Amino acid sequence: MEAAAQKNKVSKKEYLKGWIPYSVKRYWAYLAATIVGISLPWITINGNHLFLLSFDHKKLHLAGTVFDMQELYLMPFLLMLLFLGIFAVTVVGGRAWCGWACPQTIFRVIYRDLIETKILGLRKRISNKQKKPDMSKAENKVKKVVAILMWSLLALVAAANFMWYFVPPEEFFAYLKDPMEHTVLLGFLLGLAGFLIIDVVFLKEDFCVYICPYSRVQSVLYDDDTIMAVYDPKRGGEIYQGHGSDKKKMYTKQKDLLAVEPGAECTTCESCVTVCPTHIDIRKGLQLECINCLECVDACTEVMAAFNKPSLVRWSSEKEAVKYEGKTNYFRGKVIAYFVVLAIVLVSLFMMGSKKEHMLLNINKSTRLYKTMPKGVVQNDYLFLFQNTDSKPHTYTFEITNNDKIEIIRPKNPIKIGPGFKAKEVVILEAKEPLAQSHDKDVSIPVKIKAYAIDEKERIVIERDLIFTYPRLEALKK
Repeated sequence: MEAAAQKNKVSKKEYLKGWIPYSVKRYWAYLAATIVGISLPWITINGNHLFLLSFDHKKLHLAGTVFDMQELYLMPFLLMLLFLGIFAVTVVGGRAWCGWACPQTIFRVIYRDLIETKILGLRKRISNKQKKPDMSKAENKVKKVVAILMWSLLALVAAANFMWYFVPPEEFFAYLKDPMEHTVLLGFLLGLAGFLIIDVVFLKEDFCVYICPYSRVQSVLYDDDTIMAVYDPKRGGEIYQGHGSDKKKMYTKQKDLLAVEPGAECTTCESCVTVCPTHIDIRKGLQLECINCLECVDACTEVMAAFNKPSLVRWSSEKEAVKYEGKTNYFRGKVIAYFVVLAIVLVSLFMMGSKKEHMLLNINKSTRLYKTMPKGVVQNDYLFLFQNTDSKPHTYTFEITNNDKIEIIRPKNPIKIGPGFKAKEVVILEAKEPLAQSHDKDVSIPVKIKAYAIDEKERIVIERDLIFTYPRLEALKK
């Protein structure tokens, strides 16, 4: 039997033929995330950005449409999409966001794996993230300084990229031409860059472990069907520390020689441990520090391939890989509920966004209730506040649609407003004919105002309701 097994054994290279490591897939995901993150602020539709939250101009650009601050009722929907989306991803794929798209992880890979390891050779191998560089050597100290300088330049670019979502690139670079006139912008840029240097160079993965609240949230969201990096104890065996009567299950960091149960497949090579960026041992089971980067899966796959066996660490669920209770259920109730809510929020966002008003109009009654004129004429004064939220100038007018006994006597001419500008106008409505008969109290008459842009009457039109106060007969006779 053993001889037959050896005869059928193929080489490690042949066994891994066609296998693509998760690390390679992650690098492509990082590249895609970087391209999207950098290019998004530059994309415009009809002169409006795809996404921009401008505190300077108090506007939100979303999918090429500009919303004024008074229309920021869309922000809760965007925040719900963000948080519900991350929660839904976590329920299905664990901390996939952390390992595959989080800027913190991408920055650490660029600094540690690319700059320190590949370019400068400060670290010997990407596969060993536990061994720190020997900083007693003068050469390594110089390399460390060079690495920090290289990352500092990238940190400035990353900080600028982040700010482009709040200050459009065209204005950002115009402001930087005269930095002393825009010290707040310069301060934010340098402050963000400084934070990224401290975070990536000194805090490292401690940010993920101790500072980021996401790791605490995941324990509530996970269930037995959540996909994550999982060690198979039935095949690999429980890992023990020590030998004989002194052996105990390994629940602390190893310092002694490790041993496994007889017949277990784990070789205790610890490749899965040394490659982990958050310094955990995946064989202990689910841990909050795991970011689902799946480097441990790649490491174990290569080791076990020499024995023509599948990896002991897989991207799977505890239900499938640990408890052996059947296939992972991707379409369970919790997942369906999340995506139904996400769909509702997304539809609501599009519905609310499609009703954008290209003109805003607020109407306030003046302090004077009414004014009586000779021959029974009554006037009411109002303050109309117009705002053109469109990207081009328009000429506005308005009319009364529900009462032909009331007319607008001021203003006489339409109002022209430039893009993004506001205009105040005192408006006087007048009633020449009796509107009500009351001896002891004033009467409130509902009036509907239709305001529109003369040049685009069909697209830019809104209606507002106001109250015309008509005096009691005794006041009218005076």
